[in-house]
Amino acid sequence: MYTYRTKGVCSREIHVDLDGDTIKHVDFVGGCDGNLKAIGKLVNGKSVEDVAAVLEGNTCGRRSTSCADQLVHALREARQAQ
Repeated sequence: MYTYRTKGVCSREIHVDLDGDTIKHVDFVGGCDGNLKAIGKLVNGKSVEDVAAVLEGNTCGRRSTSCADQLVHALREARQAQ
């Protein structure tokens, strides 16, 4: 399990479990609980780059990032750490 500390969003951490390039599990700490649980369920079984293609660059309010965008950073770092 890889732990990513988020930057500029309400969630504090993202826990990522990968099997190669496939997402096995995603869990957010903090943030909008229901929405982030849903994102975790939606990305399970998908590849890192498929998720990145959809979520990268997503913003939240006036912020230049979002929990979804931070997830892309977490996934790529987790992949590199394998």
